[in-house]
Amino acid sequence: MRIVIKGTVQGVGFRPAVYRTAVSLGLFGRVWNDGSDVIIDINNGEDFLKEFEKNIPPLANIESVEKIEYRLNDDIKDFSIIPSQKNSNGISIPTDTSICASCLSDIKSKGRRGNYAFTSCTDCGPRFTLLSGLPYDRDLTSMKQFPICQKCGMEFKDPKDRRFHHQTICCPECGPSYYLIDKEGKKIEGDPIVTFSRMLEKGRIGVAKSWGGMHICCTLDNICHMREWYRREQKPFAIMVKDIETVKKYGSPTKEEIEQLTSPHKPIVLIEKKESELTELISPGLNNIGIFLPYTGMQHILFDCLKNDALIMTSANIPGEPMILDDEAVMELGADMYLLHTQSILNRADDSVMKMFEDNTYFIRKSRGHIPSYLTTKYKGSAVAVGAQENLAGAIAKNGRIYPTQHIGNAEGIGVVEYLEKAIRFQMSLVDCRPQAIAMDLHPYYINRKFAKKLANEYDSQLIEVQHHWAHAASLIAENNLDDVVALTLDGTGHGNDGNAWGGEVLSADLTSYKRLAHLEYIPLLGSEKALYDLKRLKFAVDSMNGTENTEFNDRDAAVLNKLMNTSVKCSSMGRLLDTLSYTLGVCTHRTYDGEPAMKLETLLNNGKLIPGFETETINGVIKTTNLFSRITPNMKPADVAYSVVYNVMKELTRNAIDYADSKGIDNIGITGGVSYNIPICKMFKELTSGSGHGYIFHNNVPNGDGGISTGQIAIALKMIE
Repeated sequence: MRIVIKGTVQGVGFRPAVYRTAVSLGLFGRVWNDGSDVIIDINNGEDFLKEFEKNIPPLANIESVEKIEYRLNDDIKDFSIIPSQKNSNGISIPTDTSICASCLSDIKSKGRRGNYAFTSCTDCGPRFTLLSGLPYDRDLTSMKQFPICQKCGMEFKDPKDRRFHHQTICCPECGPSYYLIDKEGKKIEGDPIVTFSRMLEKGRIGVAKSWGGMHICCTLDNICHMREWYRREQKPFAIMVKDIETVKKYGSPTKEEIEQLTSPHKPIVLIEKKESELTELISPGLNNIGIFLPYTGMQHILFDCLKNDALIMTSANIPGEPMILDDEAVMELGADMYLLHTQSILNRADDSVMKMFEDNTYFIRKSRGHIPSYLTTKYKGSAVAVGAQENLAGAIAKNGRIYPTQHIGNAEGIGVVEYLEKAIRFQMSLVDCRPQAIAMDLHPYYINRKFAKKLANEYDSQLIEVQHHWAHAASLIAENNLDDVVALTLDGTGHGNDGNAWGGEVLSADLTSYKRLAHLEYIPLLGSEKALYDLKRLKFAVDSMNGTENTEFNDRDAAVLNKLMNTSVKCSSMGRLLDTLSYTLGVCTHRTYDGEPAMKLETLLNNGKLIPGFETETINGVIKTTNLFSRITPNMKPADVAYSVVYNVMKELTRNAIDYADSKGIDNIGITGGVSYNIPICKMFKELTSGSGHGYIFHNNVPNGDGGISTGQIAIALKMIE
């Protein structure tokens, strides 16, 4: 029999597991990687498969098994692993996976890998971030520069060893190593990790190279200095803590959050924080804290050396630019010391960031530990999508699979579009994608459109413009294998087909078209981009529309703003409505990072209750919102005002969705866009749709925000190709 196995079957010890199973049964034949598949020729396939079910490696994920009648050559009298073939029909390697218990035990032992930070095996370690191509063999990883020593070679050849055929096998004698330098680039003597830990404890700010990138880190008692040095006044920092018990010291994780924190992926998870002066410094004004556990050997060794149980750990980059990979370029950050290593990082991968809504996983940033991954689709064409502008990610499709890239960043940043192009082209090379269509956002000034046009010319592909919120709705459709949906697409802003900025929409959509059913009332963005940061401009616009006196500007500035009322871009955004409410209630007066006013408002929404007087209505498809602000009085509790305004707006958005779904026989109503990261809003949506007779659809795999736009774009492109 010839057996063809598809799925995550490379870099997981799959061929060694096949070998051990076949030999234990006294069977003969051969096994090899053929591009993304594993192929087994064997003299008794049925007996083999029954036994192999018990021995599937923990990181493997079998998607399909094809059995083909096949006659072995008569001269094959044993079982062997033969060299890989280089076909490209899919990505079959696992994500970078945190160090396993066995390797951690090796590190903590007095054996030859004691305190060796690069210890890994077929069950753990970096994969994607070290990869230059497929098949997954050492010569196509950054370990190519480190020849295997005799002792590692013996393990590599021993079928009973868990490092049998482990492609990145190494030890202190033959593998990469850490070194420590100061801000001048001079080597600091002593054990690099131990010395680094001592310098952190003395109040220094350091950079530590890891898998897929580098972290800026410091102890928690050095946060104020860190904020001043890194020019990050309010934006929350993620913290890495020693163990799961320490997680509970700083936050109150749910069962589902603990499962994510302790999973092999080790993402940053946003959990409810325990209120204290320290946690407020970590995430000012927020009700949650981003927290994650060590996932590399170095990080475990570091915590063993430290007296501290937690560290600030944030991506090492100049604000707005991609995370730095180069050991020399990172010196530009001006940290006190740099813990670097000699292993090259070939593919960037920021830490993944998520929050949980019940049992749904909301990816804010999908990257290390979760890429590469794919969605299956019934459309078999080849396409590329370049995403939106902020929280950018691309996507590639071939043979019924959609592969998102890792998180890229915000396209306005220096080097970000170049990083997007590199990530897309690398994934195209892995699956041999020659795109028939290239999809991009409708916004005429998005920077990544230039790359989309270049790619379309290069491959003579169809170039497709996709409206931003249609792409959000399409991402829900693709993720949940739907034909259509009525979706609340709620975010900051996206270019509408009427030239205005959308973001508070009720859309009926499939993958061929969409219809705008209702939207929030337009508010002018006075001064365009300035209104996104200077929030009192939003309040001035709302007051002007209500005929309410606004005393926040002097007469001259007010006269200028009044002239802008009729000429500025108009916005129907739920995100901007939340920003205006946040400012009005004194929660956030100036935006210093993306989403700050709405994120800080979430604390009020969690604590508010519904009070009368904030009901609204839809007139000619427009949901009235500005008059709600004229009903706020000083004696009202801010939390109750916040909850009541948002609840009534959500009630009207949802009512429009349900009424249309009823009239057209559409089964599912969904919520998507950056605003859907807001848990109180999701609870409102679920409550308001329950009992309507329609399924309520949330994200669980594709990012809710603009990181999921490329998935929606590519689903639409694939349908158009068909």
